[in-house]
Amino acid sequence: MLGKSKADGTNYDRDSSSVQQRPAVASSAVPEASSISSGLSIVGKIVGHGALTIFGHVEGELRASTVVIAEGAQMEGEVSAEELTIGGQVKGTIHANRVKLNSTAVVEGDIFHRTLAIEENARFEGTSRRSENTIDTPSLVAHPQAVPIDGNRKGNGAPDGLNA
Repeated sequence: MLGKSKADGTNYDRDSSSVQQRPAVASSAVPEASSISSGLSIVGKIVGHGALTIFGHVEGELRASTVVIAEGAQMEGEVSAEELTIGGQVKGTIHANRVKLNSTAVVEGDIFHRTLAIEENARFEGTSRRSENTIDTPSLVAHPQAVPIDGNRKGNGAPDGLNA
């Protein structure tokens, strides 16, 4: 019988020997990787638990553990990450433990970092401030699957991970 299920959410659409059972919730042991493709433009707040690669255009606020802004990609707004690699264009404020500007990077804005590497031919206009304060983005996400897009900020008004 197809489509028959129990109240516990177990699906019996096929013979159990031919279907791999997967947990309904992703394991927190393996960080998830996400990407925003080159044809996509997003306006709002993006919060991710694992790695995020941007090939398209993002305008707003971005928070994730590891962020790559690929060559040709554009980011306008605030970026917070543990590790950030930029090959595209960023206009806004950056808060990250480790920042790397590849040779194709174009950055306009301030960078707050623990370490900063700038390759030859990268363009950077703004200020750079070294800080020992760590950016701990994974703990900012209450539910790893949640992606808030409403832009509401909780707490004391300070950017997440930078509470005064």
